[in-house]
Amino acid sequence: MTCIIIDDEATARAIVSQLCAKTPELDVIEEFSNAIEAIKFLNQQNIDLVFLDIHMPGFTGIDFVQTLKNPPMVVLTTSDTNFAIEAYEYEAIVDYLVKPISKERFAKSIQKVKNSMASQPATQADFGSAGTGEELYINIDRRLIKLKFDDILFIEAKGDYIEVKTTKEDYRVHNTLKKIREKLPAELFLQIHRSYIINFTKIIDIEDNSVLIEKNVIPISRSNRPELMRRLNLL
Repeated sequence: MTCIIIDDEATARAIVSQLCAKTPELDVIEEFSNAIEAIKFLNQQNIDLVFLDIHMPGFTGIDFVQTLKNPPMVVLTTSDTNFAIEAYEYEAIVDYLVKPISKERFAKSIQKVKNSMASQPATQADFGSAGTGEELYINIDRRLIKLKFDDILFIEAKGDYIEVKTTKEDYRVHNTLKKIREKLPAELFLQIHRSYIINFTKIIDIEDNSVLIEKNVIPISRSNRPELMRRLNLL
């Protein structure tokens, strides 16, 4: 699950970030010290979950939830228990964590989030699986663009973005390699380097520690090489 953290206190953001880092299901995309900047971000990107402080200067967490037309799931983080009843009036708010947040309570909260996701109908996010199982959609400038799996050559991680190289065009998406890997069929795609996922069927040549796809030379990491070799139909 992709998530962002919104809290005006740096220490509070660091604590939630550490808890997220210890939770394999969570992938923190960005952190914000104010809600306005987070709203700008969410107007351009789809996120699964927001960890949101209630008390922030000039703009409360409740204001934040009310502002978004289609808010992601929200877990409130606060030292104030007075908003608990009001918070649950909003469908997007899944849980209410009172600071200081313990590991045990955080784990229960993430389980609530997963249960909530499981009970919701499937929706298109940054990467949405298509009905045919042969394609996915990527979110580019608030447009959903369909990509057929067979047209994808490889995906490269570039900082906070990934670049999807296809036979026709390249697409730059603000997301993670981990997120798109979860949407790709394992029989076609393989991660061969911490920065690259390739379409296995597009390999032209393999030499030393690299593969050739069209005119692109892509490195193979030592840890990923055994799986690549296992997948090859060697004569």
